[in-house]
Parts: sequence; C-alpha cells; structure tokens
Amino acid sequence: MRLLLIWIFNAMALIAVAYFLPGIKVDGFGSALIAALVLGLVNTLIRPLLVLLTLPITVVTLGLFILLINGFCFWFVGSVLKGFVVEGYWVAVLGAVLYSVFSWALSTLLPGKAP
Repeated sequence: MRLLLIWIFNAMALIAVAYFLPGIKVDGFGSALIAALVLGLVNTLIRPLLVLLTLPITVVTLGLFILLINGFCFWFVGSVLKGFVVEGYWVAVLGAVLYSVFSWALSTLLPGKAP
C-alpha cells in the first residue's frame, strides 16, 4: 500500500513540476503515473551505474555532478515517453531538483516509516 501511495505522490510531484516550469509538459495524470514509474526504474537501474562511472568527477566537484546526472535521467525519460515532454537539458536539471523537493515533501505526509 505504501509503495502505491509513493507512486501516486510522485505522479502528483511531476504534475506540480510541469505546472511550475514552462519547459516541462505532462498530458494528464495517466501520463504522470507512467512517467513516475519509468523515472523510478531509471533512478533504480541506470542512475547508480552512471554515478559509479562518473565517480572521479563527482568527487572533484564535491557531489555537484550528481545534479547533472539527475537532470540527464529526467531528460532521458522525457525524451522516451510520449505524454511527458522535457524541452531542454537545463530545464531537466531544474525539473529534477524540483521533482526531488516535491517528492520529498509529499512523502512526509505518509504515515509510518520516515522516508
């Protein structure tokens, strides 16, 4: 049940990001649900590999390069899915930051374990 709520909250966070940033568009709640699912899969499967491969530059930049990796993952999902559009890389970086903040804020509303 908790996983389902997190998925719905992440979809709501995507809709909020699309509302605040003009370069990000979500067609509807169904598209947001699919995009949230694909973002979760990319962040689970591909992002750790990218972080590992770019570890030296991440260390040199004191971890700030991870923001660029997050933006790349966000942009990648936006370019793969039809109902979720990200119009540029720097919009994707800002969208990934806002998505993280909104997802965290919504996850604090969940009862039970801390996020």
